[in-house]
Amino acid sequence: MSAELKHENQPYDEINVTPMLDLAYVLLVVFIILTTASVQGVKVHSPTTEAANNLARPQTRAITITADGAMYLDAYPVTIAQLRTSLAQYKSANPALPVVLKADSAAQYDKVMEVLEVAKRLDITEIGLVTKRQSQ
Repeated sequence: MSAELKHENQPYDEINVTPMLDLAYVLLVVFIILTTASVQGVKVHSPTTEAANNLARPQTRAITITADGAMYLDAYPVTIAQLRTSLAQYKSANPALPVVLKADSAAQYDKVMEVLEVAKRLDITEIGLVTKRQSQ
């Protein structure tokens, strides 16, 4: 009987790494899913044009106007007053603030003009209008 107990209480010679590998694979899959599911912005149908090579620089602020007239600043919903305040703060930090205006082709023209007026009053001169390249 004592030999049987001694056999059960002997230390392990090797470590079972299978549960650790399972955990590593699960963490890898979760990381891949979270990085590919990042929000890129608000989806709109942009009008088409032949000069659609507007590339946004890293510190560019994106203003989006949807078909129903909702406004977004960098994918966050804003009113025109909030947009004015936020752009003024960004402009004070970066005097050459580049802004990209992305409006749905069905958006009301007056909403686009309101945003352009705000940019003009804040002396934002680098404004890009996002369009799609016309298919040939």
